[in-house]
Amino acid sequence: MFTKILIANRGEIACRVIKTCNKMGIKTVAVYSDADKDALHVHLADEAVHIGPPPSAQSYLLIDRIVEACKATGAQAVHPGYGFLSEKREFQEALAKAGIAFIGPDAHAIFAMGDKIESKKLARAANVNTVPGFLDVIKDADEAVKIANEVGYPVMIKASAGGGGKGMRLAWNDAEAHEGFISATNEAKASFADDRVFIERFIQEPRHIEIQVLADGQGTVLYLGERECSIQRRHQKVIEEAPSPFLSHEMRKQMGEQACALARAVDYKSAGTVEFIVGGATGEFFFLEMNTRLQVEHPVTEKITGIDLVEWMIKVAAGQKLPFKQEDIKLNGWAIEARVYAEDPYRNFLPSTGRLTRYQPPAESDNVRVDTGVYEGGEISMFYDPMIAKLISYGPTRDDAIAHMRDALDRYYIRGLTHNIPFLASLLSKERFVSGKLTTNFIAEEYAGGFVATPPSGNEAVMLVVIAAIANHRQVARDVQISGQFPGHEMQPDNNWVVVIGDEYHDVSISLIGSVYTAITNGKTWTIDSDWRLGSPLFIGTVNGLPVSVQVDRQGIAWRIAHAGHQAKVMVLNKRAADLHRLMPHKAPPDMSKYLLSPMPGLLRSVEVVEGQEVKAGEALAVVEAMKMENILKAERDGTISKLHAKPGESLAVDQKILEFGE
Repeated sequence: MFTKILIANRGEIACRVIKTCNKMGIKTVAVYSDADKDALHVHLADEAVHIGPPPSAQSYLLIDRIVEACKATGAQAVHPGYGFLSEKREFQEALAKAGIAFIGPDAHAIFAMGDKIESKKLARAANVNTVPGFLDVIKDADEAVKIANEVGYPVMIKASAGGGGKGMRLAWNDAEAHEGFISATNEAKASFADDRVFIERFIQEPRHIEIQVLADGQGTVLYLGERECSIQRRHQKVIEEAPSPFLSHEMRKQMGEQACALARAVDYKSAGTVEFIVGGATGEFFFLEMNTRLQVEHPVTEKITGIDLVEWMIKVAAGQKLPFKQEDIKLNGWAIEARVYAEDPYRNFLPSTGRLTRYQPPAESDNVRVDTGVYEGGEISMFYDPMIAKLISYGPTRDDAIAHMRDALDRYYIRGLTHNIPFLASLLSKERFVSGKLTTNFIAEEYAGGFVATPPSGNEAVMLVVIAAIANHRQVARDVQISGQFPGHEMQPDNNWVVVIGDEYHDVSISLIGSVYTAITNGKTWTIDSDWRLGSPLFIGTVNGLPVSVQVDRQGIAWRIAHAGHQAKVMVLNKRAADLHRLMPHKAPPDMSKYLLSPMPGLLRSVEVVEGQEVKAGEALAVVEAMKMENILKAERDGTISKLHAKPGESLAVDQKILEFGE
């Protein structure tokens, strides 16, 4: 067994690998860029080596720097994690040349499966179901349109070297195929230095299901069940679960056996994932791609099988044989993973970089796991993926796993930057999700107008009103003890409040016996038991006997309350202050509709119009690049361009003016 392993990655996956290495008694080496000098993975590793400036192309993607770090520290093997160099055959070859083990498959398997065109040809040869399409090189947009017509709309245009949703476009007609080919090739070239794309038929009502394989290179190839990965946004997975609520035992066996056949065709060893697209209406499944690395969502498989995939990747790389047979693999219970990102769901999921001024993840248990690479006071950098953590829940049934996930999201306290927890909580509350009716169109269909802040309603709104009143009551109870108050102006405790939430006013009467509050509002009595103290971000207790976790923050004279994906700014006033509040005028926000604003921080790649030009609704105005993704900004209505406020090549901030429309 290895005694020292270098992790050629960063963030949560580097921390995840370190955790297993510590369990196995293996020393670890971290690598880091200037932006990551204070990162969690650097603190957790036994040694750390600086490899360059923040851009990944100048640090984490430099093979020579990683090999040098191995030699300098005496690391005998490298775990690549996912992303970066994990699927670069040149990296595996460079390590092999230096006598360093690569914890993953051999170069020929990485190469064969890394090219989407060649991998589909191999899949066909191995009798694995493949989607109808055109796999040869497409020379230009006009040819792409011709091919799309031959394949039959709708079609998916994909980068051959793609991944992570980059270089992918869905086209329903000739115009979208023409534009999609150009955008996909541009993104593919920028992200992968390879502008080849292919076209295949788009499967309608699609489900994205992947099979986890594990092979030792000595004759044993196993499948460890499946993961349902259909909840996606812009081809990026958001929520994953294992097993799938869709698959039967027979279908799981068929997909698993085809996945193993493909792995055997390339003499695969280590952990890998074979992804399938499944037609929800027909149940037909087709090979999508094989990822020759550890997947982001691997924890859900670990929870239901009890197998540490990182541990077995290390053991296989060290030459050990798998001790399992296929019949030994049992799936027990249900696991769900939600990806917690630093992004603003209310602003089309724009990345949100900055410092985590407060960071308190839910406590880990048999039912909750948190894989993270950040800590309170740390930063989410603009240079890398904005993932904060992966939150994993587990239970004996799917309903149990959902319940644990909902509670864990309520307990996940993050301040200092915007995050997607409200969106994740909203997803899990959808009846369609709870019933397991999932497709890759789920988010687009359920949030057709984008994700919007929905205020709490019904009993939930009243519950938050009551909790805000209790929080305020405790605030006042402490304030009355302050010494040195002006005579005649001493603060007095009050048991009767008016709570303002949105446009509604609620009269709340409170009484306290021990730690148990009784609140009466709208003619209904609520019983709340909690040992919450001022300053604590989590109000944890029971409401009418049911457990509840609510986030509570003081904001000036108001309280910010968050629960189950809902957020509300609540004011708790005495009767006189409430009467005055009703009379206060409300200031309307400024009208910014005459400007095209940058929806995200990024690079203004191009401006497609000039001053004085008339434009029609739907016409392209500008292209903004962020996270190597091209975002085409289009006119929402007919108009005339009166002024340009930014030039191509300029770095843009969120809401920075790009151009102005005439009156």
